[in-house]
Amino acid sequence: MSSQTEPAASEKTRSIERHIGREVRRHRQAHQMTLADLAQATGLSPGMVSKIENGQTSPSLSTLTTLASALNLPLSAFFRSFEESRDVSYVPAGRGLEIDRRGTRAGHIYQLLGHMIRSSVSLEPYLITLTEQSEVFTEFQHEGVEFIYMLEGELIYRHGEREFTLSPGDSLFFDAIAPHGPAALLSMPARYLSIIAAPGEG
Repeated sequence: MSSQTEPAASEKTRSIERHIGREVRRHRQAHQMTLADLAQATGLSPGMVSKIENGQTSPSLSTLTTLASALNLPLSAFFRSFEESRDVSYVPAGRGLEIDRRGTRAGHIYQLLGHMIRSSVSLEPYLITLTEQSEVFTEFQHEGVEFIYMLEGELIYRHGEREFTLSPGDSLFFDAIAPHGPAALLSMPARYLSIIAAPGEG
């Protein structure tokens, strides 16, 4: 057990050292300081600063505090992006997850293209397809805002008391709490991208 975890921990340490080194160099260059300038400002030797920037040594907390002070940064700046995850969602053409929503019973086909939740916002992109078998439905209501971009076909889209004729290239951006949805299907099949942003769970 220990023989497996120790190399992993060691690699994690080296990864942190490399990350800190890159951040020190990035901030030093952003301040237009040479390596010698930073060494003089911190009292460290140029060789030590070079080792830190190249991830060849593990600087102590006091050394990092000194570097942060010389660069006019909070200590956390050296670690801020190390553990942050960056979500990404790739969906090949035609492979969106087909799901049921309120319009499914009216023949609206929903393909979910991704899903991302942060503490403040939930974001869902859909590819929506309407065919000859689809029916109009103007009673969608939900929290947040929605953006629609027309890709194919033509339809009349209602938001509240207003109606908009949408052709390829047209878009709508609206408060989704008002009743909305396709009011008339003019040219089938109709396909549009719908992106819904709503309050998150946090």
